[in-house]
Amino acid sequence: MHQEQDDIAVIQQVLKGQPAAYAAIVSRYQAYVFTLVMRYVNNRELAEELSQDVFVKAYKYLADFKGNSKFSTWLYAIVRTTCLSHLRKKDEGVLLMEHDDIVLFSDRTGSAILPSDLLEQKMQQQLLGTAIKQLQEDEAQILTLFYQAEQTTDEIGIIMGLTTSNVKVRLYRARQKLKDVLESRYSNEIKH
Repeated sequence: MHQEQDDIAVIQQVLKGQPAAYAAIVSRYQAYVFTLVMRYVNNRELAEELSQDVFVKAYKYLADFKGNSKFSTWLYAIVRTTCLSHLRKKDEGVLLMEHDDIVLFSDRTGSAILPSDLLEQKMQQQLLGTAIKQLQEDEAQILTLFYQAEQTTDEIGIIMGLTTSNVKVRLYRARQKLKDVLESRYSNEIKH
């Protein structure tokens, strides 16, 4: 909640004629936007370019943010439309990145993380990313929005144009399909 209030305060500063305040928004959401863009394009340089486009568009349309949802939800919608527009122009398919490039691990307790633990986590993320690639695009998207972008089911509904109850059903089904994929195709890896 505190971050949402900070976002609104910064947005108000920008709208009142202090464009330099927008740097706080860029700094806060830079990794978030880049991560989401990389789910659409598997090219670091292109992802950096599209991320920059997202922030330019967000700045241009900042007055359109009404505060009905979290700023990150509104920003995600810009990421999605920017990436899909680019892919349509280039006639590329949507490529979902492996999650090992997306998820950042941190030890919130301040304890040291052993290299073997990091390797194990990376291997688990690679396995999860491979399994998610085998799901349909909308299933992968809903899992990503819920677990990585940490959007609520209400916010996912806004982003995807679904009711909250429909989001919950689809999220449940996507989890089940992911579980089935992991158990049927990667049972040996899961045991280890």
